[in-house]
Amino acid sequence: MENLSQLTTEMRMEDIELDTLSSLEIVKYMNEEDKKVAFAVEKELPKIAKAVDLITEKLNNGGRLFYIGAGTSGRLGILDASECPPTFGTDSSLVQGIIAGGPQAIMQAVENAEDSVELGREDIEKRNISQGDVVVGLAASGRTPYVIGALQEAKARAAATITISCNANDKISKIADVAINILVGPEVLAGSTRLKAGTAQKMALNMLSTGAMIRLGKVYGNLMVAVQATNEKLRERVKRIIMETTNVSYDTATKLSEQANGDATVAIIMAKTGLDAEAARNLLANSNGSIRKAIN
Repeated sequence: MENLSQLTTEMRMEDIELDTLSSLEIVKYMNEEDKKVAFAVEKELPKIAKAVDLITEKLNNGGRLFYIGAGTSGRLGILDASECPPTFGTDSSLVQGIIAGGPQAIMQAVENAEDSVELGREDIEKRNISQGDVVVGLAASGRTPYVIGALQEAKARAAATITISCNANDKISKIADVAINILVGPEVLAGSTRLKAGTAQKMALNMLSTGAMIRLGKVYGNLMVAVQATNEKLRERVKRIIMETTNVSYDTATKLSEQANGDATVAIIMAKTGLDAEAARNLLANSNGSIRKAIN
């Protein structure tokens, strides 16, 4: 039986009686620890940037991005994946989150799912992951059997592998093309890796997906030009984006948005080139979805 007490993420930070503190004292204590997370992430920026480059390369060549984890780590991967279609206008199959125990485990823990190496392998096999894809293994401890099995299977299929953990002496790094180790130290609530470790993983995931999408041309300047106008708020955002990038009036932006069926990328190209919607859409397609390349 492995001695988990040696893992940083399982250690007790100090002998403090949390249950005797006031609410303000508790949140101040947590806030002081949370301040350390960004500095821990900062130390891993070169590796995170390398991972962004790897993801960009794979997606640019028709591959897919998979996040895989158990418990909190798995839920964070699913959260990041689910945000990509509305934010960047991607197909839901491009970035996918996989959690030990399946969809049921998103809301409720599935007993022993994370302990199965074979289940991790099966979940990779089910999705026909191959050489063109990239798999990001998420495990705060760095040694979750489910994640190890998934990474081993991904590696056997020649997929690119990236790992994110919060322990120095982790196991998953040994299976990674790029290993990201964000050392946030013990948790305020001993062993509760949904706290600092979870925050660190979320910050890294934000960088991986956002960085890759920027590199793929899904962003123009610092605007979410590929956002899907699925409700009134987002329809108005599309108009504002058109106005900010082309200096047209609100009425003109509204007309351009309508002609482009709510696609800000197409509307911006129309405004900057004088093309109609169909020609702008073809130009965008020939530029791999990058507005800047299309306009240039």
